[in-house]
Amino acid sequence: MTAPLISGKGRRSVAALGAVSAGLLLLSACDKPTPLATVTVGTSSVSSEAACTDSKELSMEKVQECLTDIRDAKTIDYGRGDTLRLGVEPEVVEDGNRWQAVLDGQPITEPSSNTYRSFPGADIFATGGQGEAPSSKKLNIVQVSAEGKPLAVWAFNVKLK
Repeated sequence: MTAPLISGKGRRSVAALGAVSAGLLLLSACDKPTPLATVTVGTSSVSSEAACTDSKELSMEKVQECLTDIRDAKTIDYGRGDTLRLGVEPEVVEDGNRWQAVLDGQPITEPSSNTYRSFPGADIFATGGQGEAPSSKKLNIVQVSAEGKPLAVWAFNVKLK
């Protein structure tokens, strides 16, 4: 007959230590969440983390992909003449970084170091007499470095109500 090498209490201690170690390992593998960007229309708001980001600047190909392929984008309803409000967390504009709004791939603002912009009465669905307005538009917020290089892209869908 052989005696157990580790007592029952010892095995439980080793198992608990292993579980704690595995949990810490999993937590260390998690990425820090990106700052939020928020779109507000009237009393409705949607916030999102960046759809595309990298530890350094994004390539132009990646930016184009982010601007067009936004399957998981949050959606907000917009009525003609509503006030559109865009906001970013302060971390987005740290270290000389700025952000700019892009509607259907076209910049609609200059890069800004403010955390909030408001567009009262803007009709983002105006067609200029060029046919019927689309039912939705892609709205992106692009973070740019002080040198103008893209760093992150947030994605939203704005739906005409």
